[in-house]
Amino acid sequence: MAGLVNKADKSPSEAFYYSDASDEQLLERFNFQGDSHAFEVLIHRYEAPLFNYLYRYLGNREIAEDVFQSSFLQVYSKSDQFDPSKKFKPWLYTVATNQAIDYQRRNHRKTTVSLDASYGGDDESTGSLQEILESAEKDPSFSMDTAEQAQLIRAAVDELPAILKETVYLVYFEDLKYKDAADILRVPVGTVKSRLHAAMKKLAEKLADRQSVDD
Repeated sequence: MAGLVNKADKSPSEAFYYSDASDEQLLERFNFQGDSHAFEVLIHRYEAPLFNYLYRYLGNREIAEDVFQSSFLQVYSKSDQFDPSKKFKPWLYTVATNQAIDYQRRNHRKTTVSLDASYGGDDESTGSLQEILESAEKDPSFSMDTAEQAQLIRAAVDELPAILKETVYLVYFEDLKYKDAADILRVPVGTVKSRLHAAMKKLAEKLADRQSVDD
């Protein structure tokens, strides 16, 4: 990530000028004013969340680092293709997701995921994926500590069909709104919701089945 960033000292007024700007305004300054610092601010703004998303998606820190770099290089080279009537974040995550998918195809890698993220947004519920599955459990004798649960859910997520997994990553792990996830996946919002419903049902069933086998 550092390879793309050139940190420069700014006066308080200049810092406010950048920090108070929206993502879209920063990209506009870069595109039309050649303001390289505006682009650096965008990188800093998404350095942690985008890297964490890619790390969860790819399951490897070094690979996530490489894909982060290539994602922002794509944004840099294709910034003039951004539709200013749209939001920057879904566009950025579309680029990053495509870069991650391309990497996996080139290297025939299997996606893994960390489950230490929360989800939600606006009118959507918030909490952990584990809490959602816990609410679906019907067996009063069900008992499992957090580590065991996380391990089982991680394995269950890995077994989901690709179209369900990528939807789970974006909404439940990356905290994107349904509409933003729909934009990234290029499907209607209703499709995102139906995929999430199907994914949660499958995960709850797998978790219950594995618990019953253990018992």
